[in-house]
Amino acid sequence: MGHRYDHFSLEERCRLRGMIEMGLSKSEMARRLERHRSSIHRELERNHCVAGYRPDNAARQAWARKLRGSKIERSTRLSDHIRDSLAMGWTPEIIVGRMELDEAEHTVCVESIYRYIFSPAGRREALPKYLPQRKSRRGRRARNGKREPSIPDRVPISERPVNVDDREEFGHWEGDLVHFARQRDTLLTLHERSTRLTLARRIHRRDAETTADAIIKELRDLPGAARKTITHDNGGEFARHKTVEKKLGLPAYFCDPHAPWQRGGVENANGRLRCELPRKTPLSDYTNADIEDIVWILNSTPRKCLGFQTPIEAFAQQLGVALEM
Repeated sequence: MGHRYDHFSLEERCRLRGMIEMGLSKSEMARRLERHRSSIHRELERNHCVAGYRPDNAARQAWARKLRGSKIERSTRLSDHIRDSLAMGWTPEIIVGRMELDEAEHTVCVESIYRYIFSPAGRREALPKYLPQRKSRRGRRARNGKREPSIPDRVPISERPVNVDDREEFGHWEGDLVHFARQRDTLLTLHERSTRLTLARRIHRRDAETTADAIIKELRDLPGAARKTITHDNGGEFARHKTVEKKLGLPAYFCDPHAPWQRGGVENANGRLRCELPRKTPLSDYTNADIEDIVWILNSTPRKCLGFQTPIEAFAQQLGVALEM
């Protein structure tokens, strides 16, 4: 039996009424109407009246809900709060989690926010651009092409310690380069897996030596317990990984070809940075202080995966440093 997701027609509602009078179970009703059982349950719960389930009344109730619009669109206060939070770089998950934490008067689910963002009203206000991936449509994008690794002494991710995978242990990093329209505009990004802290540094060349020096400068002041491993993709800019290991005691591991999800933390962080620094941005228009401010906002945004702590709070806790509020 295939699943259908269109609205019930009047004919289906009339058939449903007849099956109710026959005393059939919801599972049997779903089978006969070729609907999912949960669809039958929702239809009966939402559209019943004092006299029970009546097809004509059910159709009017469903039409009235459609005219009213979503809960978010009906509440100016709620929609303003969601738009403001999205503009600050918060994801729908963070918005909902923070509402629950603050015991807000009006709450919605994550899916409702996503539907509002991609609704005609949300598109008119360009709300999708505030999401980390900035996609105009929901769903996955197809990826083409394949790049084979050509890095000396490359150690595959399959040999990385298994305790790195669960993100529980502190001190494991992921590295990447964020590219822009101009050839010389590049950001090195480093992402700590357990606390989700992100570091970024401007580099003016994409060669392996410059990249290795930038990694060393970013991480050299951290204690040894905060530098255990680092994971890269197979770009040639990370070919000097042995230099980094010699200076910092930080062994490098490399993802399988065409498998960026194996270091999904830094990919997600890069997507968030793209909200403020799109690919066509001339990075020369931004000072180092500007970039630091953007990274600070990223690291001071509550994260659902951290129990709505910020990455800065989680990182400081791991280091045993007390933050002044």
